[in-house]
Amino acid sequence: MRALFSFFPLLVIPVAIYNIIALTYSGTTVNYDAVNNAAPLLELLSGSLLTFPMISGVTWSITNGEMLVIVAIALLFIEILKSTSTGTSSIFNHAISMILFIVCLIEFLLMPNFATSTFFIIMSMTLLDVLAGVIVTIVSARRDFGVGEGFA
Repeated sequence: MRALFSFFPLLVIPVAIYNIIALTYSGTTVNYDAVNNAAPLLELLSGSLLTFPMISGVTWSITNGEMLVIVAIALLFIEILKSTSTGTSSIFNHAISMILFIVCLIEFLLMPNFATSTFFIIMSMTLLDVLAGVIVTIVSARRDFGVGEGFA
């Protein structure tokens, strides 16, 4: 189970959730919102999920899209922690993360329900996962190589 955890990029989870919702949701219009030319999914993402009364007297509302971004941020944090390992599974994790970013980019550019700020932020997180993972792995490997070189 631990090997699967280190091999599997966790940002697949919010991307998969978004894909399931986006590919099955058509909204009130068939294709696009003709007036605003916005993605049909935007009405679902902007819907309120939770509301909290604040001491100031106003109500704080968390939308569906914001909650998905919060989950993605938490998973990105775990992914960055996982990127500190230099094993073979982390290299596969970086490769799968890169594939995930490319898939997200293609969906963002070509599919109507994916042209939302929520998905753009999640796609940006997949790019940050790739960059952080590769940079941390290179720095760790360089440090390991430098230490090994001094003992030879």
